[in-house]
Amino acid sequence: MTRFIIIRILQSIIALIGIMVMVFFLVRLSGDPTELIKSPNSTKEQIEAVKIQLGLDKSYAEQFLIFIKDYSRGEFGKSFMQMRPVIEMIGEALPNTLKLGIPSFIIGMVLAFTLGILGAVRRDSIIDNTVKFLAILGQALPGFWVAIIAVLVLSVHWQIFPAAGMDTPLHYVLPVGTMVFFMLPGMMRLVRSSMLDVLDSEYVKLARIKGLPERVVIWKHALRNALIAPLTTAGMIFAGIVGGAIITENIFNWPGMGRLALSSTFSRDFPVVQTITILIAIMVLGANLLVDIAYAYVDPQIRYEKS
Repeated sequence: MTRFIIIRILQSIIALIGIMVMVFFLVRLSGDPTELIKSPNSTKEQIEAVKIQLGLDKSYAEQFLIFIKDYSRGEFGKSFMQMRPVIEMIGEALPNTLKLGIPSFIIGMVLAFTLGILGAVRRDSIIDNTVKFLAILGQALPGFWVAIIAVLVLSVHWQIFPAAGMDTPLHYVLPVGTMVFFMLPGMMRLVRSSMLDVLDSEYVKLARIKGLPERVVIWKHALRNALIAPLTTAGMIFAGIVGGAIITENIFNWPGMGRLALSSTFSRDFPVVQTITILIAIMVLGANLLVDIAYAYVDPQIRYEKS
């Protein structure tokens, strides 16, 4: 087991290094940020002074070495646009995203697992048909459209819930509901299909022949073996909360990481974009690592097959 974990950690470190290299060069290919900073009256000398101030006068190789050195010391630079430390800006935005993302994730996973298991256990019943209908409907409707319609109907027309802000519990209803709608259909279908595969297996049939109570067959024998695929997806959904909240945060004017990432991308604010992207990468890699370890405990054969 120790060797299995060490290998996964080394793979994650190598992947993170590759991501950092790609992020550094890709953000610089997006354009010159001084084009957005300068005014119509700016002289060539003033533009050059701004480039020197931002460190953009150096070659890509020199900038990359500075980038690696700073990140290795935990220094993430200052925003080109706000001239504030990037870590300070992220420190303000990240808690807001987690306030939105964690309740959405918990509610979405509880609903997805409950409905997916019920749909599989009561196959072709009214419950199962409802689950399939909700899954198809959720995957067919664009998430941004659902969010906009929710605002128009529930905030503008009926004025039940506020459309922006995060001051009261009512402000959470629409953005949390939107994010749950994003993650629910795919996870629900995955849990249902995984459970159906396991329920048709020989060992489940044998457990039923032995006369074990149905709840024991479902929760102890079937669910544990059906968790492999949903665990992967759940880990990726949780890791993607920071970046995946972009649509929701911008529609509901939520001051989180998604909104910060989008505005920084449009303004070519390299230090902010780099740091947010690398933070998301670390979360995804960390979730992958935890999911792999969870796999090994759910199914001990995996630790030997993959190591």
